[in-house]
Amino acid sequence: MRILINNIKMPIGHKIEDVLLAARDKARQSLIYTENTRIYRRSVDARRKSDVHFVYSVAADVPDGADLCGVKDITPLSEGKVEIRPLKMTKRRPVVVGMGPCGLFAAYMLALGGNPPLIIERGEPVERRTEAVARFWETGVLDPESNVQFGEGGAGTFSDGKLNTGNKDKRQRFILETFVKFGAPEDILYNAKPHVGTDELKKVLLNMRRALIGMGCEIRFGTRLTDIELSGGRLREIELNGGETLNCDMLFIAVGHSSRDTYEMLLDRGLRLEPKPFAAGVRIEHRQEFISRAQYGDAWRSLPPADYKLVYNGRDRSCYSFCMCPGGVVVNASSEPGRLAVNGMSNHSRGGENANSALVVTVRPDDFGGAGPLAGIEFQRKYEALAFELGGGDFSAPIQPAREFAAGKFSGELGGVVPSFTGKVKPADLRWCLPGFITGTLREGLENFEHKIPGFASGDGLLIGIESRTSAPVRIARGADFEAVGARGVFPLGEGAGYAGGIMSAALDGIKAVLSLMV
Repeated sequence: MRILINNIKMPIGHKIEDVLLAARDKARQSLIYTENTRIYRRSVDARRKSDVHFVYSVAADVPDGADLCGVKDITPLSEGKVEIRPLKMTKRRPVVVGMGPCGLFAAYMLALGGNPPLIIERGEPVERRTEAVARFWETGVLDPESNVQFGEGGAGTFSDGKLNTGNKDKRQRFILETFVKFGAPEDILYNAKPHVGTDELKKVLLNMRRALIGMGCEIRFGTRLTDIELSGGRLREIELNGGETLNCDMLFIAVGHSSRDTYEMLLDRGLRLEPKPFAAGVRIEHRQEFISRAQYGDAWRSLPPADYKLVYNGRDRSCYSFCMCPGGVVVNASSEPGRLAVNGMSNHSRGGENANSALVVTVRPDDFGGAGPLAGIEFQRKYEALAFELGGGDFSAPIQPAREFAAGKFSGELGGVVPSFTGKVKPADLRWCLPGFITGTLREGLENFEHKIPGFASGDGLLIGIESRTSAPVRIARGADFEAVGARGVFPLGEGAGYAGGIMSAALDGIKAVLSLMV
């Protein structure tokens, strides 16, 4: 019998052996030994700055019928298993479009089920993609096909590699175990807020690619899906790179939230696309020491870099932190000429001087100012173009002290935080590159967050614009069977299709779609 022993409190500086001994004592089971226990979850409890400590859950195997009656904090442990079965027969090889987390896990599941797919990715393999991104950050010369948004690993490659989600699906354990299998640090299996980090994620991607090829998958980089042909409401053929055609009856589209040309093509071919809410705003950057002191008090030096999660529910809409990167950098995440977008990134150690997070405001379809399902994309493009111009037209990022933005002022000075941005920055008044409903709600949010973390808005924090790619402003309509409405054989998946929001939920969407096809 497998159990979970919860709420094991440990002081800073403890040893893992102490945790396992405490678990045995708590369960009152002399048969719990190191070899049949493992750390299942670890978090930091910093609600009281005078008593910051770790909290563990420990998984243990105990004999069936073990007497656990009346023991507090003991629960049965049922981990989500992914049962691999043969797939429903298909005449032709499945095709997976996109090598972000959703596409990769869909392809992995297909291969495990005996149908290794053709995988196409418009960007480059992670090694060459890393070089292209570094050149862009250094020179400002953008490759529209291989950048922070496009290439092996998807947009998540150049981020914090966060693996936490509000989704309670137990099959997420399979995703974490798969990451570890391909080289991710084992601590992602038990940290309450697991993250791989950009440096480690690149290794995972390389190992996973090799495994997929070894399982019979074919991978083509530098390859775009440029057209699909439907007949009688069913997929018959696809076009690659504007010329090559392939017969296809099972197409998994997992292109991410920035493949705007793919949305246009699918709309032209009669698929039902719908506008959906997303969020937009800025990045805010502080010294990591400031955030850690604020969250942990005097214990901050003995603990991992702290994060935060802030929410302000305003009169009309919300402002909230998103994709917080302790010890990270703000990156240029642009993918189109003449348009600027930023994001956050950190390595596994989170050892950088600064902490950054998106501060974003809810954007609804009635804010888009246009008709049609792609109006949200045009909204993004409009303000990304304004940010590009405000930064000087060379992919420099406009930047402003948070305290000045909150006060409605602009002086051109930056303050005490050295910006980490992967490129040039230019002091600017960020009110000129965002709509009034976003800047107004951001100012209200900053005032609210100042009360929660004193100095958050009044100190040396910097705002960098703009954060516009939080999620897709479009949803591709699909049924409960994961197939696109009116297009049998087409499976729109993941964040780009409007059904996920991050690495874990995107990977899970790809897994569930393939599981639905297993007999």
